[in-house]
Amino acid sequence: MIQIAVTGKPNVGKSSFFNSATSSKVEMADYPFTTIDANKAIAYVTSKCPCRELNLYCNPRNSKCIDGIRLTPIELIDVAGLVPGAHEGRGLGNKFLDELRQAKVFIHIVDASGSTDEEGRPIDTGGHDPLEDIEFLEEEIVMWIYGILKKNWPRLIRKIEAEKLDVSKVIHEQLSGTGIGIGDVVEAKRTLSSIYSKWSDEDIKILIRNLLKIAKPMLIVANKADLPSSQRNIERIKEKYPDVIPASAESELALIRAAENGLIDYNPGDKNFNILKEGELNGNQKKALEYIKVNVLEKYGGTGVQTALNNAIFKLLDLIVVYPVEDQHKFTDNKGNILPDAVLIKNGSTPRDLAYTIHTDIGDKFMHGMDSRRNIRVGSDYQLSNGDIISIITN
Repeated sequence: MIQIAVTGKPNVGKSSFFNSATSSKVEMADYPFTTIDANKAIAYVTSKCPCRELNLYCNPRNSKCIDGIRLTPIELIDVAGLVPGAHEGRGLGNKFLDELRQAKVFIHIVDASGSTDEEGRPIDTGGHDPLEDIEFLEEEIVMWIYGILKKNWPRLIRKIEAEKLDVSKVIHEQLSGTGIGIGDVVEAKRTLSSIYSKWSDEDIKILIRNLLKIAKPMLIVANKADLPSSQRNIERIKEKYPDVIPASAESELALIRAAENGLIDYNPGDKNFNILKEGELNGNQKKALEYIKVNVLEKYGGTGVQTALNNAIFKLLDLIVVYPVEDQHKFTDNKGNILPDAVLIKNGSTPRDLAYTIHTDIGDKFMHGMDSRRNIRVGSDYQLSNGDIISIITN
């Protein structure tokens, strides 16, 4: 299952984001390092389910469908807050960085209101520049990987030259366990000199920055977007970073809990809510819901939590949702489940890639695919589209 890491300095709302995205109940408090051990839970990305279009009643196995919206599971990991010097072991730095190894994308939660200092301690609202937090976290991750690579770099150069090895393969082996693929290394070093023995320390850092953009892209979530000092900061962040989502994780959490108690009708990602039991709401609850409606939903078009998850998967990782079935006429598996599975797969993938994603044996025996919507055969070179329903034919 695809893993997303929720990162950032302490006390910016990472656990609130995690709880609201996963319906979990990890500890939240207004002080640094509330989270010490990483928390993991299932969250969902949302996309249009084909069931409505095909006038079917689907019964998913690996996912959910609510009112024609398919919820496909991913794993979210909420790690300990990162402080400057983490790559040298400050705070919980080493623990934090080790927990990022298998994440495919980082969601970086920043305090857009500027009400926490560089180590997460509360300060006057607007007293800290959130742009500094973005830059320091990126640098900490770069220095973490740089430390892994630089430690043995002279020895690696001698080995490459003596044994005439491929530099990309050697770098990949050195970074094994970080979730970085050899193809990522090949792509990342294209901008550097081919004379790797003359790479400077800055060249190696450029390589790592390129690697992170390719293998572990980062989405910035400007949390606490409802506070007065946040709007200007969000505008400043967007000037420098294209992938920024304004968010209010606490608002999302409040709406989810109100919905769970039957007080409102609200699903994650909705742009509004309907009050179901106004008589059961006290004055403070009514004020809180009105505040969220005006300062979050109407202002930003949502709380930003579901938008962040969807952007991380569908935009940064460029994945699509495909529905494998066994019976291409009835859109079912071998047990009669209609549209049973939703599979996240790289945009541009083929039916053969889908077959291997399902199971190695199916990939090995792949003959061709059937596009269930059009009831036509598709070959191994056909590029899958988002929402395709594919039956895999094997020998």
